Amino acid sequence: MAQGSGDQRAVGIADPEESSPNMIVYCKIEDIITKMQDDKTGGVPIRTVKSFLSKIPSVVTGTDVVQWLMKNLSIEDPVEAIHLGSLIAAQGYIFPISDHVLTMKDDGTFYRFQAPYFWPSNCWEPENTDYAIYLCKRTMQNKARLELADYEAENLARLQRAFARKWEFIFMQAEAQVKIDRKKDKTERKILDSQERAFWDVHRPVPGCVNTTEMDIRKCRRLKNPQKVKKSVYGVTEESQSQSPVHIPSQPIRKTTKEDIRKQITFLNAQIDRHCLKMSKVAESKEPSQQRVKRWGFSFDEILKDQVGRDQFLRFLESEFSSENLRFWLAVQDLKKQPLQDVAKRVEEIWQEFLAPGAPSAINLDSHSYEITSQNVKDGGRYTFEDAQEHIYKLMKSDSYARFLRSNAYQDMLLARKKPESEQGRRTSLEKFTRSVGKSLAGKRLTGLMQSS
Repeated sequence: MAQGSGDQRAVGIADPEESSPNMIVYCKIEDIITKMQDDKTGGVPIRTVKSFLSKIPSVVTGTDVVQWLMKNLSIEDPVEAIHLGSLIAAQGYIFPISDHVLTMKDDGTFYRFQAPYFWPSNCWEPENTDYAIYLCKRTMQNKARLELADYEAENLARLQRAFARKWEFIFMQAEAQVKIDRKKDKTERKILDSQERAFWDVHRPVPGCVNTTEMDIRKCRRLKNPQKVKKSVYGVTEESQSQSPVHIPSQPIRKTTKEDIRKQITFLNAQIDRHCLKMSKVAESKEPSQQRVKRWGFSFDEILKDQVGRDQFLRFLESEFSSENLRFWLAVQDLKKQPLQDVAKRVEEIWQEFLAPGAPSAINLDSHSYEITSQNVKDGGRYTFEDAQEHIYKLMKSDSYARFLRSNAYQDMLLARKKPESEQGRRTSLEKFTRSVGKSLAGKRLTGLMQSS
Protein backbone atom coordinates (compact mmCIF):
# COMPACT_ATOMS: atom_id res chain seq x y z
CA MET A 1 0.00 0.00 0.00
CA ALA A 2 3.00 2.29 -0.11
CA GLN A 3 3.87 4.48 -3.07
CA GLY A 4 3.87 2.18 -6.09
CA SER A 5 6.03 1.77 -9.16
CA GLY A 6 5.31 0.89 -12.74
CA ASP A 7 6.18 -2.76 -12.06
CA GLN A 8 3.47 -2.97 -9.42
CA ARG A 9 0.97 -1.45 -11.78
CA ALA A 10 1.78 -3.87 -14.57
CA VAL A 11 0.84 -6.82 -12.39
CA GLY A 12 -2.78 -5.68 -12.19
CA ILE A 13 -3.41 -4.57 -15.79
CA ALA A 14 -4.69 -6.82 -18.55
CA ASP A 15 -4.06 -6.47 -22.28
CA PRO A 16 -6.13 -3.44 -23.40
CA GLU A 17 -7.33 -5.36 -26.44
CA GLU A 18 -8.97 -7.91 -24.14
CA SER A 19 -10.49 -5.34 -21.80
CA SER A 20 -13.57 -3.18 -21.82
CA PRO A 21 -13.41 0.51 -22.88
CA ASN A 22 -13.31 1.54 -19.21
CA MET A 23 -10.27 -0.66 -18.58
CA ILE A 24 -8.49 0.90 -21.57
CA VAL A 25 -9.11 4.34 -20.05
CA TYR A 26 -7.74 3.16 -16.70
CA CYS A 27 -4.63 1.79 -18.44
CA LYS A 28 -3.98 5.14 -20.10
CA ILE A 29 -4.47 7.07 -16.86
CA GLU A 30 -2.19 4.70 -14.97
CA ASP A 31 0.50 5.06 -17.61
CA ILE A 32 0.40 8.81 -17.00
CA ILE A 33 0.45 8.38 -13.21
CA THR A 34 3.40 5.97 -13.45
CA LYS A 35 5.40 8.44 -15.54
CA MET A 36 4.53 11.25 -13.11
CA GLN A 37 6.15 9.27 -10.27
CA ASP A 38 9.25 8.23 -12.25
CA ASP A 39 12.17 10.42 -11.14
CA LYS A 40 14.47 9.01 -13.84
CA THR A 41 12.32 10.36 -16.68
CA GLY A 42 11.56 13.74 -15.14
CA GLY A 43 8.49 12.98 -13.08
CA VAL A 44 6.68 15.36 -10.75
CA PRO A 45 8.92 16.15 -7.75
CA ILE A 46 7.60 14.33 -4.68
CA ARG A 47 8.89 15.90 -1.49
CA THR A 48 8.38 16.23 2.23
CA VAL A 49 7.28 19.71 3.25
CA LYS A 50 8.25 21.04 6.66
CA SER A 51 5.67 23.13 8.46
CA PHE A 52 5.49 24.49 11.99
CA LEU A 53 6.15 21.58 14.40
CA SER A 54 5.30 18.94 11.78
CA LYS A 55 6.23 17.43 8.43
CA ILE A 56 3.97 16.66 5.47
CA PRO A 57 5.46 13.63 3.66
CA SER A 58 5.22 12.54 0.01
CA VAL A 59 3.29 15.44 -1.52
CA VAL A 60 3.24 17.38 -4.79
CA THR A 61 1.59 20.71 -5.58
CA GLY A 62 -1.24 21.29 -8.01
CA THR A 63 0.97 23.65 -10.00
CA ASP A 64 3.62 20.93 -10.42
CA VAL A 65 1.02 18.48 -11.75
CA VAL A 66 -0.51 20.98 -14.19
CA GLN A 67 2.89 22.03 -15.53
CA TRP A 68 3.94 18.39 -15.96
CA LEU A 69 0.77 17.61 -17.92
CA MET A 70 1.30 20.61 -20.21
CA LYS A 71 4.95 19.72 -20.81
CA ASN A 72 4.66 15.96 -21.32
CA LEU A 73 1.28 15.73 -23.05
CA SER A 74 1.79 18.73 -25.34
CA ILE A 75 -1.08 20.70 -23.84
CA GLU A 76 -0.92 24.42 -24.55
CA ASP A 77 -3.98 25.65 -22.64
CA PRO A 78 -3.62 25.54 -18.82
CA VAL A 79 -7.42 25.20 -18.50
CA GLU A 80 -7.29 21.96 -20.49
CA ALA A 81 -4.48 20.64 -18.29
CA ILE A 82 -6.47 21.50 -15.13
CA HIS A 83 -9.52 19.74 -16.60
CA LEU A 84 -7.48 16.60 -17.38
CA GLY A 85 -5.97 16.70 -13.88
CA SER A 86 -9.46 16.93 -12.37
CA LEU A 87 -10.61 13.90 -14.39
CA ILE A 88 -7.64 11.93 -13.06
CA ALA A 89 -8.30 13.12 -9.50
CA ALA A 90 -12.00 12.23 -9.78
CA GLN A 91 -10.99 8.58 -10.23
CA GLY A 92 -8.82 8.77 -7.09
CA TYR A 93 -5.37 8.41 -8.68
CA ILE A 94 -4.25 11.69 -7.09
CA PHE A 95 -5.99 13.46 -4.24
CA PRO A 96 -5.73 16.64 -2.13
CA ILE A 97 -4.68 16.15 1.48
CA SER A 98 -6.45 19.23 2.85
CA ASP A 99 -10.02 18.42 1.77
CA HIS A 100 -12.06 15.67 0.15
CA VAL A 101 -13.18 17.32 -3.08
CA LEU A 102 -11.37 15.40 -5.81
CA THR A 103 -10.48 18.21 -8.21
CA MET A 104 -7.22 19.70 -9.48
CA LYS A 105 -6.17 23.27 -8.66
CA ASP A 106 -3.35 25.16 -10.33
CA ASP A 107 -1.87 26.50 -7.10
CA GLY A 108 0.15 25.43 -4.07
CA THR A 109 -2.47 22.93 -2.85
CA PHE A 110 -0.77 19.72 -1.70
CA TYR A 111 -1.71 16.44 -3.41
CA ARG A 112 -0.63 12.85 -2.85
CA PHE A 113 -0.52 9.91 -5.24
CA GLN A 114 -2.82 6.99 -4.53
CA ALA A 115 -1.24 3.60 -3.85
CA PRO A 116 -1.68 1.03 -6.68
CA TYR A 117 -3.48 -1.17 -4.15
CA PHE A 118 -6.42 1.26 -4.31
CA TRP A 119 -6.40 1.91 -8.06
CA PRO A 120 -9.79 1.54 -9.84
CA SER A 121 -8.34 -1.02 -12.26
CA ASN A 122 -8.31 -3.54 -9.43
CA CYS A 123 -12.05 -3.87 -10.01
CA TRP A 124 -13.08 -3.79 -6.38
CA GLU A 125 -16.70 -3.80 -5.38
CA PRO A 126 -16.48 -2.35 -1.85
CA GLU A 127 -19.37 -3.40 0.36
CA ASN A 128 -21.17 -1.42 3.04
CA THR A 129 -19.58 -3.72 5.62
CA ASP A 130 -16.15 -2.57 4.41
CA TYR A 131 -17.27 1.04 4.79
CA ALA A 132 -18.61 0.31 8.28
CA ILE A 133 -15.26 -1.23 9.32
CA TYR A 134 -13.43 1.82 7.97
CA LEU A 135 -15.64 4.35 9.82
CA CYS A 136 -15.57 2.30 13.00
CA LYS A 137 -11.77 2.15 12.79
CA ARG A 138 -11.58 5.92 12.38
CA THR A 139 -13.43 6.43 15.66
CA MET A 140 -10.75 4.38 17.44
CA GLN A 141 -7.80 6.27 15.98
CA ASN A 142 -6.39 9.73 16.61
CA LYS A 143 -9.56 11.78 17.03
CA ALA A 144 -7.82 15.11 16.51
CA ARG A 145 -6.54 14.04 13.10
CA LEU A 146 -9.15 11.51 11.95
CA GLU A 147 -12.37 12.70 13.55
CA LEU A 148 -15.45 11.79 11.51
CA ALA A 149 -17.15 14.49 9.47
CA ASP A 150 -20.87 15.04 10.07
CA TYR A 151 -21.95 13.05 7.02
CA GLU A 152 -19.61 10.18 7.98
CA ALA A 153 -21.02 10.09 11.51
CA GLU A 154 -24.54 9.90 10.06
CA ASN A 155 -23.47 7.12 7.71
CA LEU A 156 -21.92 5.22 10.62
CA ALA A 157 -25.15 5.48 12.63
CA ARG A 158 -27.20 4.16 9.70
CA LEU A 159 -24.77 1.31 9.09
CA GLN A 160 -24.79 0.39 12.76
CA ARG A 161 -28.57 0.04 12.65
CA ALA A 162 -28.47 -1.89 9.38
CA PHE A 163 -25.80 -4.33 10.59
CA ALA A 164 -26.93 -4.66 14.19
CA ARG A 165 -26.64 -8.45 14.12
CA LYS A 166 -23.10 -8.51 12.78
CA TRP A 167 -21.79 -5.38 14.53
CA GLU A 168 -19.57 -7.44 16.83
CA PHE A 169 -17.80 -8.80 13.75
CA ILE A 170 -17.41 -5.31 12.28
CA PHE A 171 -16.18 -3.87 15.57
CA MET A 172 -13.56 -6.61 15.98
CA GLN A 173 -12.37 -6.22 12.40
CA ALA A 174 -11.91 -2.50 12.97
CA GLU A 175 -10.08 -3.08 16.24
CA ALA A 176 -7.75 -5.59 14.58
CA GLN A 177 -6.96 -3.07 11.83
CA VAL A 178 -6.14 -0.42 14.42
CA LYS A 179 -3.72 -2.76 16.21
CA ILE A 180 -1.94 -3.49 12.93
CA ASP A 181 -1.74 0.19 12.00
CA ARG A 182 -0.24 1.15 15.36
CA LYS A 183 2.77 -1.08 14.68
CA LYS A 184 3.66 0.87 11.54
CA ASP A 185 5.97 3.83 11.29
CA LYS A 186 4.24 7.13 12.08
CA THR A 187 5.01 8.68 8.69
CA GLU A 188 3.96 5.57 6.79
CA ARG A 189 0.75 5.35 8.80
CA LYS A 190 -0.05 8.98 8.02
CA ILE A 191 0.32 8.33 4.27
CA LEU A 192 -1.71 5.12 4.40
CA ASP A 193 -4.52 6.81 6.33
CA SER A 194 -4.82 9.53 3.70
CA GLN A 195 -4.76 6.99 0.84
CA GLU A 196 -7.48 4.88 2.43
CA ARG A 197 -9.61 7.94 3.08
CA ALA A 198 -9.17 9.06 -0.55
CA PHE A 199 -10.37 5.62 -1.68
CA TRP A 200 -13.63 6.13 0.20
CA ASP A 201 -13.90 9.70 -1.10
CA VAL A 202 -14.26 8.06 -4.51
CA HIS A 203 -16.66 5.28 -3.51
CA ARG A 204 -18.62 7.13 -0.79
CA PRO A 205 -18.15 10.76 -1.86
CA VAL A 206 -18.88 13.87 0.17
CA PRO A 207 -22.56 14.92 -0.27
CA GLY A 208 -22.86 17.14 -3.33
CA CYS A 209 -19.90 15.59 -5.17
CA VAL A 210 -20.29 13.47 -8.28
CA ASN A 211 -19.99 9.73 -7.74
CA THR A 212 -17.65 8.63 -10.52
CA THR A 213 -18.15 4.94 -9.70
CA GLU A 214 -21.87 4.70 -10.46
CA MET A 215 -21.22 3.18 -13.90
CA ASP A 216 -17.69 1.88 -14.14
CA ILE A 217 -15.51 -1.14 -14.68
CA ARG A 218 -16.59 -2.83 -11.43
CA LYS A 219 -20.27 -3.04 -12.37
CA CYS A 220 -19.48 -3.93 -15.98
CA ARG A 221 -17.31 -6.84 -14.89
CA ARG A 222 -19.85 -8.02 -12.34
CA LEU A 223 -22.58 -8.12 -14.99
CA LYS A 224 -20.35 -10.09 -17.35
CA ASN A 225 -19.07 -12.47 -14.70
CA PRO A 226 -21.50 -12.75 -11.74
CA GLN A 227 -19.73 -15.91 -10.48
CA LYS A 228 -16.57 -13.88 -9.71
CA VAL A 229 -15.55 -14.11 -6.05
CA LYS A 230 -15.83 -10.72 -4.39
CA LYS A 231 -12.94 -9.19 -2.51
CA SER A 232 -12.91 -7.06 0.56
CA VAL A 233 -11.08 -3.77 0.87
CA TYR A 234 -9.18 -5.34 3.77
CA GLY A 235 -8.11 -8.55 2.03
CA VAL A 236 -8.90 -11.21 -0.54
CA THR A 237 -11.52 -13.77 0.47
CA GLU A 238 -9.55 -16.84 -0.69
CA GLU A 239 -5.80 -16.13 -0.81
CA SER A 240 -4.05 -13.05 0.48
CA GLN A 241 -1.98 -11.35 -2.19
CA SER A 242 0.93 -9.01 -1.75
CA GLN A 243 0.40 -7.50 -5.20
CA SER A 244 -2.57 -6.39 -7.23
CA PRO A 245 -4.56 -9.33 -8.61
CA VAL A 246 -4.11 -10.28 -12.25
CA HIS A 247 -7.14 -9.42 -14.35
CA ILE A 248 -8.43 -12.36 -16.39
CA PRO A 249 -10.94 -11.89 -19.22
CA SER A 250 -14.39 -13.05 -18.16
CA GLN A 251 -15.27 -16.58 -19.31
CA PRO A 252 -18.66 -17.75 -20.62
CA ILE A 253 -20.90 -18.75 -17.71
CA ARG A 254 -21.44 -22.52 -17.59
CA LYS A 255 -24.97 -23.67 -16.94
CA THR A 256 -25.43 -25.23 -13.49
CA THR A 257 -25.93 -29.00 -13.62
CA LYS A 258 -27.55 -31.42 -11.21
CA GLU A 259 -24.10 -32.69 -10.24
CA ASP A 260 -23.09 -29.13 -9.26
CA ILE A 261 -26.18 -28.82 -7.08
CA ARG A 262 -25.47 -32.19 -5.40
CA LYS A 263 -21.94 -31.08 -4.55
CA GLN A 264 -23.21 -27.80 -3.08
CA ILE A 265 -25.84 -29.65 -1.02
CA THR A 266 -23.16 -32.02 0.33
CA PHE A 267 -20.93 -29.08 1.23
CA LEU A 268 -23.73 -27.11 2.91
CA ASN A 269 -24.84 -30.18 4.89
CA ALA A 270 -21.31 -30.49 6.20
CA GLN A 271 -21.33 -26.80 7.17
CA ILE A 272 -24.60 -27.16 9.05
CA ASP A 273 -23.33 -30.19 10.98
CA ARG A 274 -20.29 -28.29 12.24
CA HIS A 275 -20.42 -27.43 15.94
CA CYS A 276 -21.06 -23.81 16.73
CA LEU A 277 -22.19 -21.70 19.67
CA LYS A 278 -25.16 -19.43 19.10
CA MET A 279 -24.70 -15.73 19.71
CA SER A 280 -27.70 -15.71 22.03
CA LYS A 281 -25.71 -17.92 24.44
CA VAL A 282 -22.84 -15.46 24.43
CA ALA A 283 -25.14 -12.48 24.81
CA GLU A 284 -26.79 -14.01 27.90
CA SER A 285 -23.52 -14.05 29.82
CA LYS A 286 -23.77 -11.99 33.00
CA GLU A 287 -20.01 -11.47 33.25
CA PRO A 288 -19.28 -9.11 30.34
CA SER A 289 -16.00 -9.48 28.50
CA GLN A 290 -13.65 -6.55 27.96
CA GLN A 291 -14.71 -6.49 24.32
CA ARG A 292 -18.35 -6.12 25.33
CA VAL A 293 -17.59 -3.40 27.87
CA LYS A 294 -15.58 -1.46 25.28
CA ARG A 295 -18.59 -1.42 22.97
CA TRP A 296 -20.63 0.39 25.62
CA GLY A 297 -18.25 3.31 25.29
CA PHE A 298 -18.67 3.38 21.52
CA SER A 299 -22.11 5.03 21.64
CA PHE A 300 -25.09 5.45 23.96
CA ASP A 301 -27.18 3.14 21.77
CA GLU A 302 -24.66 0.34 22.33
CA ILE A 303 -25.29 0.32 26.07
CA LEU A 304 -29.07 0.62 25.69
CA LYS A 305 -29.38 -2.41 23.42
CA ASP A 306 -27.20 -4.61 25.66
CA GLN A 307 -29.11 -6.14 28.60
CA VAL A 308 -26.01 -6.32 30.81
CA GLY A 309 -25.03 -2.79 29.80
CA ARG A 310 -28.46 -1.47 30.73
CA ASP A 311 -28.25 -3.20 34.11
CA GLN A 312 -24.86 -1.63 34.83
CA PHE A 313 -26.06 1.80 33.68
CA LEU A 314 -29.18 1.45 35.85
CA ARG A 315 -27.04 0.70 38.91
CA PHE A 316 -25.00 3.81 38.20
CA LEU A 317 -28.15 5.93 37.87
CA GLU A 318 -29.44 4.52 41.16
CA SER A 319 -26.25 5.69 42.81
CA GLU A 320 -27.01 9.18 41.46
CA PHE A 321 -30.73 8.97 42.39
CA SER A 322 -31.83 9.36 38.76
CA SER A 323 -32.78 5.79 37.80
CA GLU A 324 -36.32 6.93 36.97
CA ASN A 325 -35.06 8.30 33.65
CA LEU A 326 -33.91 4.91 32.35
CA ARG A 327 -36.90 3.10 33.85
CA PHE A 328 -39.23 5.52 32.08
CA TRP A 329 -37.38 5.08 28.78
CA LEU A 330 -37.59 1.29 29.08
CA ALA A 331 -41.27 1.43 30.03
CA VAL A 332 -42.06 3.45 26.90
CA GLN A 333 -40.07 1.00 24.77
CA ASP A 334 -42.09 -1.84 26.27
CA LEU A 335 -45.34 0.05 25.64
CA LYS A 336 -44.68 0.02 21.89
CA LYS A 337 -44.71 -3.79 21.94
CA GLN A 338 -47.91 -4.22 23.97
CA PRO A 339 -51.06 -5.79 22.45
CA LEU A 340 -53.57 -3.15 21.44
CA GLN A 341 -56.08 -4.12 24.15
CA ASP A 342 -53.46 -3.51 26.89
CA VAL A 343 -52.13 -0.18 25.59
CA ALA A 344 -54.61 2.18 27.29
CA LYS A 345 -54.09 0.57 30.70
CA ARG A 346 -50.30 0.65 30.33
CA VAL A 347 -50.36 4.32 29.25
CA GLU A 348 -52.22 5.24 32.44
CA GLU A 349 -49.78 3.24 34.58
CA ILE A 350 -46.76 5.00 33.05
CA TRP A 351 -48.42 8.40 33.46
CA GLN A 352 -49.21 7.77 37.14
CA GLU A 353 -45.71 6.44 37.91
CA PHE A 354 -43.59 9.02 36.11
CA LEU A 355 -45.56 12.12 35.08
CA ALA A 356 -48.73 12.68 37.11
CA PRO A 357 -48.67 15.28 39.91
CA GLY A 358 -47.09 13.62 42.95
CA ALA A 359 -45.79 10.68 40.87
CA PRO A 360 -43.52 8.36 42.93
CA SER A 361 -40.81 8.35 40.22
CA ALA A 362 -41.29 11.78 38.67
CA ILE A 363 -39.07 12.61 35.72
CA ASN A 364 -37.91 16.09 34.78
CA LEU A 365 -39.50 17.23 31.49
CA ASP A 366 -39.43 20.64 29.85
CA SER A 367 -42.78 22.45 29.71
CA HIS A 368 -43.22 21.92 25.95
CA SER A 369 -42.76 18.14 26.11
CA TYR A 370 -44.95 17.89 29.21
CA GLU A 371 -47.78 19.81 27.56
CA ILE A 372 -47.68 17.62 24.43
CA THR A 373 -47.60 14.43 26.53
CA SER A 374 -50.50 15.62 28.68
CA GLN A 375 -52.62 16.06 25.55
CA ASN A 376 -51.57 12.68 24.14
CA VAL A 377 -52.57 10.82 27.32
CA LYS A 378 -56.20 11.83 26.78
CA ASP A 379 -56.28 9.55 23.75
CA GLY A 380 -53.52 7.12 24.68
CA GLY A 381 -51.68 5.02 22.13
CA ARG A 382 -48.39 3.23 21.72
CA TYR A 383 -46.59 6.49 20.88
CA THR A 384 -48.20 8.69 23.54
CA PHE A 385 -44.85 9.35 25.27
CA GLU A 386 -42.73 9.76 22.15
CA ASP A 387 -41.78 13.41 22.84
CA ALA A 388 -41.11 12.75 26.51
CA GLN A 389 -39.01 9.69 25.71
CA GLU A 390 -36.89 11.63 23.22
CA HIS A 391 -36.29 14.37 25.78
CA ILE A 392 -35.19 11.84 28.43
CA TYR A 393 -32.99 10.03 25.90
CA LYS A 394 -31.12 13.23 25.06
CA LEU A 395 -30.83 14.08 28.76
CA MET A 396 -29.26 10.71 29.61
CA LYS A 397 -26.98 10.75 26.56
CA SER A 398 -25.59 14.23 27.16
CA ASP A 399 -25.35 14.04 30.95
CA SER A 400 -25.59 10.68 32.73
CA TYR A 401 -23.94 8.57 30.01
CA ALA A 402 -20.83 10.78 29.92
CA ARG A 403 -20.47 10.54 33.72
CA PHE A 404 -20.98 6.76 33.59
CA LEU A 405 -18.04 6.37 31.17
CA ARG A 406 -15.86 8.36 33.60
CA SER A 407 -17.09 6.47 36.67
CA ASN A 408 -14.93 4.08 38.67
CA ALA A 409 -17.44 1.28 38.09
CA TYR A 410 -17.09 1.44 34.31
CA GLN A 411 -13.33 1.95 34.39
CA ASP A 412 -12.93 -1.08 36.67
CA MET A 413 -14.90 -3.26 34.24
CA LEU A 414 -12.92 -1.87 31.31
CA LEU A 415 -9.55 -2.66 32.88
CA ALA A 416 -10.51 -6.00 34.41
CA ARG A 417 -8.51 -8.97 33.20
CA LYS A 418 -10.27 -11.75 31.35
CA LYS A 419 -10.71 -14.97 33.26
CA PRO A 420 -8.69 -17.94 31.98
CA GLU A 421 -10.59 -20.03 29.49
CA SER A 422 -10.45 -23.82 29.32
CA GLU A 423 -8.92 -25.53 26.32
CA GLN A 424 -12.37 -26.84 25.44
CA GLY A 425 -13.93 -23.43 25.06
CA ARG A 426 -10.98 -21.34 23.88
CA ARG A 427 -12.49 -19.58 20.88
CA THR A 428 -12.92 -15.89 20.34
CA SER A 429 -16.35 -14.31 20.07
CA LEU A 430 -15.48 -13.42 16.49
CA GLU A 431 -15.03 -17.11 15.62
CA LYS A 432 -18.30 -17.98 17.31
CA PHE A 433 -20.08 -15.20 15.46
CA THR A 434 -18.60 -16.24 12.11
CA ARG A 435 -19.63 -19.87 12.62
CA SER A 436 -23.15 -18.84 13.63
CA VAL A 437 -23.57 -16.63 10.58
CA GLY A 438 -22.07 -19.31 8.33
CA LYS A 439 -24.54 -21.89 9.57
CA SER A 440 -27.48 -19.55 9.01
CA LEU A 441 -26.42 -18.68 5.47
CA ALA A 442 -25.67 -22.31 4.65
CA GLY A 443 -29.15 -23.31 5.77
CA LYS A 444 -30.81 -20.71 3.58
CA ARG A 445 -28.74 -21.61 0.54
CA LEU A 446 -29.41 -25.31 1.07
CA THR A 447 -33.17 -24.70 1.16
CA GLY A 448 -32.97 -22.77 -2.10
CA LEU A 449 -30.90 -25.46 -3.81
CA MET A 450 -33.25 -28.23 -2.74
CA GLN A 451 -36.22 -26.30 -4.08
CA SER A 452 -34.50 -25.66 -7.41
CA SER A 453 -33.48 -29.30 -7.80
